[in-house]
Order: sequence, then structure tokens, then C-alpha cells
Amino acid sequence: SRGFMGSVPGCVHVAALLLHDRECAIARYLHAMARITSHPFGAVNGQDIIEYTLINDTGMQASIIGYGAAITKIEVPDRDGILGNVVLGFHNIEGYLQDNNPYFGSIVGRYANRIARARFNIDGEEYSLSANHQGHTLHGGFHGLDKHTWDVEETDDGALRCTTNSMNGSEGFPGNLAVEVVYSWEEDRLRIDYRAVTDKATPVNLTNHSYFNLSAGQEPDILSHLLYINADRYTETDSELIPTGRLLEVKDTPLDFTQEKPIGSDISIPGGYDHNYVLRGWTGALQLAARAWHQPSGRCMEVFTTTPGIQLYTAGFAEGDLQHTNGHYGSNAAFCLETQHFPDSPNHANFPGTILRPGETYRQSTVYSFSIQ
Repeated sequence: SRGFMGSVPGCVHVAALLLHDRECAIARYLHAMARITSHPFGAVNGQDIIEYTLINDTGMQASIIGYGAAITKIEVPDRDGILGNVVLGFHNIEGYLQDNNPYFGSIVGRYANRIARARFNIDGEEYSLSANHQGHTLHGGFHGLDKHTWDVEETDDGALRCTTNSMNGSEGFPGNLAVEVVYSWEEDRLRIDYRAVTDKATPVNLTNHSYFNLSAGQEPDILSHLLYINADRYTETDSELIPTGRLLEVKDTPLDFTQEKPIGSDISIPGGYDHNYVLRGWTGALQLAARAWHQPSGRCMEVFTTTPGIQLYTAGFAEGDLQHTNGHYGSNAAFCLETQHFPDSPNHANFPGTILRPGETYRQSTVYSFSIQ
């Protein structure tokens, strides 16, 4: 594996800080009993892709590939102790190379979600980005981090470290950006720690784009899953899902998940849910963002994050569009809970800032905690 910094100049001391970040190292040490297996998963442009599986001492498993640093499987037990895969994915690399692969399990960025009209301004200088979605930039452009082949290494404390570099000018973004993502188990909690440094001011917003179905394939959609979101407001968007800048109350709208309810109970919105929620009391510390529960299996998942927002997406793609080994994934086959900064933040001064500058370190942590209820 290359060093975390790759070829990014002038940041060696920051790299040392990232690689030895005390908080994350302690968190992983608390449960360093995970073991890691690996096997070939295919090849991209002649480069072998390996699937790594992290197994904790209760038998829970999470599998990650080097392409997109994507989660391919998360296997957790139901109330009878039977393991089941609770994320959508493919059995080989060809599935992830499909043109219509909707970022299954991938790390997305440099900027997760949308940047309006594919442009932003930093310190009086305007930057134009790749407009890969209806004239806007979505999830970092045509060749975002989800399409990188990452370097992957096993750590001494039972985690998996994935690193990549996004070069100056990539998709129009300024600065050489070095990114590190670490996957680890803490008992029944799958933790993702993100770090990034740059040599020029640039917007950064990273997330994992896993699609969850806690029935583990026993139900074709997630409409009966119960969901709670720790948010009273959401970012209003226009018809192209671009934020207007206003933060609106969820009360008395279909977007209100402040009381647990079935995802499908109010899903009258065309295309289903694709909305960013403003988390209550955000301070940058790890806090509960959402809870999902599949009653028949008993599987419950809580999402904790350090980010100010979380995107609920209910996968409203058309029936038959997306092939996998055993058939097709249909509409509402899964839900995403993408922990993030707000969409289009570089163009909204009233949103929490997302500009990373030289000498600073981008940090974000997300935890998926699994239990039986």
C-alpha cells in the first residue's frame, strides 16, 4: 500500500496526525478481536480487486472491496441467531461497474450529494465542476471517489484502512486531496472514520452510500420498516433537489419521523424520500441520528454520526433497472441513511461550512449499531 499521503506535498506532519489519531485508535482498541479474511473479487483495468471481510467475535461480518472502498455485505443475526446480509450489493466486480450502479456501498465524494449548477466560489475565485447530473454535480462528478481503486491495508488493531488521492483539478475541484477511511468493529457497532487533508482550499463532504434492507432479502421492499430520525427540520429543495437555503419544519409533513413510523406510511412524495435532515443539537460530537427496525426479524440498526445532517433516500429506481445475481432490485428495495454535511453547502453561507484548508484536517465518524428488538 502507498502511504496515506501519496504524492500530496507539504502535509507529512498532518499525515502523521491522521494515522495516529488518538480518539479513533482508542475506539478500535476497545474491540480489537476482529479477524479479517480476503479473497479475489475481480479486476479493474488490470488491477486486482480484493474483498476483505471483517468478522467480530460475535460472528457479525462486514465486507469491503478496494473499488470505491465499498461495503459489499453486512451480515448480522436475526432474533433466531441466523445471519443475514442487510445491504444491497453484487457478488462480483462486474456488478459495481454497471453504468446504472447507484453507488452501492461506496465512499462518495469529494462532495457527497449535490453542488448546484456545478460551480462554487472560494475566496473570490469561482470553480467550475463536472456537471454529471441534470446540470449539477452529484457525489463528486463523473469520476468521484466511488470510482477510485483504493489502497487497502489491514491494521494491527483489526481494522481496515483504505486510502486514495484526488488530484488537483480532478472533476474541477481545487487542491490535492488525500483521503483515509477506516472500517472497524466495536462489538456490535460497525464504525467508519474519515480523514482528509489538502494543499489548497476545497469543499469536502464524504459519506458511505450503503443501501439497507434489514429483512436480509426476505422482503422485496422496506416500506414496513419502522424509522425514527432525530431531526425537526430539513433543507428545503427545488424541483431538481437543489437546496433553496431555507430550513423547514418536518411537523405535519410526510417527512416527520420524530416519532417512529413505517417508512411507507406517508410515502406519497413522487419518487419516494430523497431529503436531507438537520440533526437536532449538532455539536460535532458523535450522536444518535436515526434508528430503523424490522419487526419480523427483530433486527434494529441505530446510526450515530458527527455530521450535521443525514440524507434519507428510499431507492425509488424503476423496477427491473438494476440487475444482480438473482434477478433485479426494484423500487424501494432499500433505504439509505447518508451521514453528511448539507447539500450545496459551498453556495449557502447559512449552512455549516465545508471548506477544508491547508493545515486543517477533515474528520467525520459514523457508527452503525446493530441489535435485536
